[in-house]
Amino acid sequence: MRSIEFSKRTTKEILRDPLSYIFCLGFPLIMLIIMTVVDRSIPKEAGMTIFKIQSLAPGMAVFGLTFVMLFTCIQFSKDRSTAFLTRLYASPMKSVDYILGYTVPSIILALIQIAITYVCSFVVAAIIGESLKPLNVLLSIVYLFPSILLYLGFGLLFGGLLNDKSAPGVCSIVITLSCMVGGIWMDVDSMGSAIKNLSHSLPFYHGMKAVRMAVLGEPGDALKPLLITLAYATVIYILAIIVMRGKMKKDVR
Repeated sequence: MRSIEFSKRTTKEILRDPLSYIFCLGFPLIMLIIMTVVDRSIPKEAGMTIFKIQSLAPGMAVFGLTFVMLFTCIQFSKDRSTAFLTRLYASPMKSVDYILGYTVPSIILALIQIAITYVCSFVVAAIIGESLKPLNVLLSIVYLFPSILLYLGFGLLFGGLLNDKSAPGVCSIVITLSCMVGGIWMDVDSMGSAIKNLSHSLPFYHGMKAVRMAVLGEPGDALKPLLITLAYATVIYILAIIVMRGKMKKDVR
């Protein structure tokens, strides 16, 4: 019940932030249109498939999670900087309650972001004469959950470690890594061994790979990348709880 009540408060704060509406409602449509135009301008002889709607739609779904991470990080760090959490430390809430209180509303925001992204993808696919299979898309939403937890974990970890001024900058590093070596905007498997090895050592690539496999109708090979992403997410969440517990003890003194 403590987590539920705190989740309600966090949800209200998210709804008050106009940026959440901009990125959830407008950003997926704008990016899909831009990237689709880019794809249509690439000669077929180039053989590039990364911007095809079947690959672009899951890429946009994962890309949207990076901004949910940013919202979570900013909200958490702001609450710490305004001493809001310090006042709550007098309550019987535990560190896990705080983490859940930020996680649940952020998961809801992430699912809304994903739903809007896929709805826009179906519209774009119909306009350009391509197709997306609804069952594959639904399966990809299930496959997105480890990535949701991963990015939210990073947001909570950075929000707990850093203040509201420096935390967004560190989040931008994760966003850049996700885009450049996570396979969102480029086919890292076709690049040099250095980039490829770096990509495979990070969780972003594996989360992206699993979701893209589902949309492309190749879900059978997604178990390994899903487990790798989930393992990373678990470690990040444990670190976030440890940091939160340490901050509570430090601020109470």
